[in-house]
Amino acid sequence: MGNLRKWQIWSLGALVLLLALAGTAYTFRKDLILYMVATRARDATPVAPNREIVWEKGPESADAGTGRRPPNIVLILADDLGFNDISLYGGGLIETPNIDALGRSGANFSTAYSGTAACAPSRAMIMTGRYGTRTGFEFTPTPPGMTRIVDLFYNDGTRLHEMLIDREAAANAPPFREQGLPGEEITLAEVLKPQGYHNIHIGKWHLGNSAEFLPNAQGFDESVMLESGLFLPEDHPDAVNAKLPFDPIDQFLWARMQYATSYNGGEWFEPKGYLTDYYTDEAVKAIEANRNRPFFLYLAHWAVHTPLQASKADYDALSHIENHRERVYAAMIRALDRSVGRVMEALKENGLDDNTIVIFSSDNGGPGYIGIPDVNKPFRGWKLTYFEGGIRVPLFIRWPGRIAEGAERDVPVAHLDLFPTIAAAAGAALPDDRVIDGIDILPFAEGRAEDEPGRAIFWRDGHYHAVRKDGWKLQFAERPNKVWLFNLNEDPTEQKNVAEENPEKVAELRALVEAHNATQRDPLFPAVAEMPVTIDKTLEEEATPEDEYIYWPG
Repeated sequence: MGNLRKWQIWSLGALVLLLALAGTAYTFRKDLILYMVATRARDATPVAPNREIVWEKGPESADAGTGRRPPNIVLILADDLGFNDISLYGGGLIETPNIDALGRSGANFSTAYSGTAACAPSRAMIMTGRYGTRTGFEFTPTPPGMTRIVDLFYNDGTRLHEMLIDREAAANAPPFREQGLPGEEITLAEVLKPQGYHNIHIGKWHLGNSAEFLPNAQGFDESVMLESGLFLPEDHPDAVNAKLPFDPIDQFLWARMQYATSYNGGEWFEPKGYLTDYYTDEAVKAIEANRNRPFFLYLAHWAVHTPLQASKADYDALSHIENHRERVYAAMIRALDRSVGRVMEALKENGLDDNTIVIFSSDNGGPGYIGIPDVNKPFRGWKLTYFEGGIRVPLFIRWPGRIAEGAERDVPVAHLDLFPTIAAAAGAALPDDRVIDGIDILPFAEGRAEDEPGRAIFWRDGHYHAVRKDGWKLQFAERPNKVWLFNLNEDPTEQKNVAEENPEKVAELRALVEAHNATQRDPLFPAVAEMPVTIDKTLEEEATPEDEYIYWPG
């Protein structure tokens, strides 16, 4: 009996040791793969030291013609900024005085929607005024290696819902560089060009990386482009980092990203200083160089997208925030807010603020995968969902003399509307050989129109659909096989799903979706994976069978 007991103890010990070794091997395997990904990234594209950008200069004096020159246009787009990250809406981790001032100085569209719940298709819709499902740019291009890393780190047996990988689609997808907005699409920059605009892009592009898709091929005269995703080198003395061990995408970014930019598609080189400040420095220089001619400046910040990195100066200024991750995130917002203030000051110093339209928005709602619960408060859901938290965004339009200060507008508008709105303001003709899905919202901004347009706004990402019309919003998906209906007029934060009580309204809205889809096209490239997103919990929190969730194809 004693020998049996000893054997049992020995067997249990051996099993524990075996499991420990297996866990160590699994961890080692993951670390090894991350090391290989990081090494491959560093070896893939060399990054030169910083070099000064010499912006093309406009005329030495302002146009002496008799006609008033068209307005300059500045479009500032934040990345993944949550609705509650702006103090104008009564919340946020910190005050955002410059963004708030911009929101009060013109029209604040308080019911504004992103093109979709993810970055790249939203940007394509801003640039074209057309649904991503109409251009075929329906999904976000997936960088090489990302699916494998996310699969390895996410599907480790600890989560209720696994990530779904479509290996056949991944094998047959076009190369990453060839997943972009087709050259035959007409961009906002191309529409403005005949009006004499000098078009400038600074920051994130995300609409393709081969020659056909780059900003310089899509109507922009000059482009300073985000080539990778670090705000500073990870070990830089001025960098304060906050890693997210529960987020596999974050682990991929830290392993894969470099600190790099480029000018007009040339060699990669290091930015100068913290990335948000660097892009702002270049925007100020570009405004100065072009003060005597009409210009369109598309300042597409990487902030506040992951990886979470703050400058030490901004981090140190927020010592009252105890949570390290929230403090880093708030410091990133502080830099973004400072950027808005510096751009506005540059316009004023160059005598341009009265004849410049300034627009501010975010490409989608805040993500749950950063583990900060209140970024989209009071709305439910996150980036990668069609709940209000994923698609409700700030949208401010300032145009002195045309749009009154403090103009509060609750009419539902969308990113799609920026294309025809800016074109109308510039006196540019819209293309007449294709459908433009957006509408000119200047009449609403200026107070010349008050009634809602009465149109439906659609969203689609693979099997996941949504539509908003007359205050009703319908969502439905295959995974999970579920229908959500909300009366936003009575329930703006989507607390009560009333689909079962309103089958006729569900059928009516579903018919609208089906009719709309019949006019759209197949995607240019496939979704290679589906990510589960829990609606009411961050990724850091454990999901339970009672939690609502959706699967987001991408």
